[in-house]
Amino acid sequence: MFDRQKKTALVTGASSGMGKEIAKRLIQDGFQVYVAARQIDRMEDLAALGARPLRMDISKGAEIDAAVASVLAEVDSVDVLVNNAGFGLYGPVEDIGLDEARYQFEVNVFGPARLTQLLLPAMRKKKAGTIVNITSMGGKIYTLLGAWYHATKHALEGWSDSLRLELAPFGIKVVVVEPGLIETAFGDVVAAGLLKRSGAGAYAKVAQVVAKTTKASYG
Repeated sequence: MFDRQKKTALVTGASSGMGKEIAKRLIQDGFQVYVAARQIDRMEDLAALGARPLRMDISKGAEIDAAVASVLAEVDSVDVLVNNAGFGLYGPVEDIGLDEARYQFEVNVFGPARLTQLLLPAMRKKKAGTIVNITSMGGKIYTLLGAWYHATKHALEGWSDSLRLELAPFGIKVVVVEPGLIETAFGDVVAAGLLKRSGAGAYAKVAQVVAKTTKASYG
């Protein structure tokens, strides 16, 4: 059982990349840390460091609800929430179905929003807390074939900025982090999806160029 008196953090998307490294740093800094991701076995290294893994597909409300219920059964509040889970959907708007686009929004915007909603009452009661939303430099700029991805990141930025104003009277901070190019698997995943979706047809040439440069940028 975690200690109700100790500082507690929850990090989503903790099975790899930035999420995993953020969780490690929080543990190092003395937090007791819940780590959440779809693949719980990929967080065994964090569990060995003392983290508590939670199975959570951020696009599924029932899994978010269950994870939060288990957390709040052990601790009174989460002191630091890091909304890190997300992915990049790249391709021409013409080639991306609205179901795919909606899923991009579910993962990058509505999932983090739902998780935040569920944790806010306890934060308000405590009159303290920090919500860290990992957006991207893509929340400030735009790139070729990234329309839906950038739409979600711009949305999360605006949502965060408004939320900050709402929560300031309760002593709750909202922080936006806009990473640039970081050596993760992001480029490989984006490139593979882009080529599968648009590697042939009217946008094939530009898709191949974007896939190549994106993959190289994150290598």
